[in-house]
Amino acid sequence: MKLQELSQSDFEILKAMENVVDGIAAMYGEHAEVVLHSLDARDPSVIKIANGHITGRSVGAPITNLAMLKLKTGQDISASYLTKCANGKTLRSTTTVIRNSQNKAIALLCINADMDAPLQSVLRTMLPDNMLSAEVAQSPEVFARNIDEALHSTIDGVATDVRGNAEIPPSKKSREIVTQLYELGIFEFKDSAQVAANRLDISVHSIYRYLRELKANL
Repeated sequence: MKLQELSQSDFEILKAMENVVDGIAAMYGEHAEVVLHSLDARDPSVIKIANGHITGRSVGAPITNLAMLKLKTGQDISASYLTKCANGKTLRSTTTVIRNSQNKAIALLCINADMDAPLQSVLRTMLPDNMLSAEVAQSPEVFARNIDEALHSTIDGVATDVRGNAEIPPSKKSREIVTQLYELGIFEFKDSAQVAANRLDISVHSIYRYLRELKANL
């Protein structure tokens, strides 16, 4: 495949991809190198790298021959493959082709996991910094499978927090629950007021009254 010069809009896409590199590296820890290769014909090279200590590379390093071969296969996402880098480390790698709106390949995003790293070290770097804190057990993120499950879990979570807050008077708890649900955008969903009423064991008319008061104060 013959490389072409990239346009300004192509480089803007690559600039935006830099956060993706950092995000993947943050997720998988110091034993996973994440590399963004520009496919600009004038200088096909690394333009962003995280955990470059794994292969000893930095920004400006040339694109690898194997990465170019993966580009020629016609597959935008390669199956994982094993390689060895110059320092002897065994890597499990995958390569993803980044394309612009004209479907032109403009970059390669490569992830290289150090297979020689001690397993305990790999697991430790992948654990969240707050893994041992009490906050983990009360994580607000719910991976719902459908909208009903998302509504139920969000309503129940907010209700539990508010009802457990001794600083909120009992007479104000329902209003506070509805306020927080409103701020989360829950009431943008169809039939959400009735669902909330059922979950909170209050009348739907009370919820509508709270919502009217909230909107009037905006």
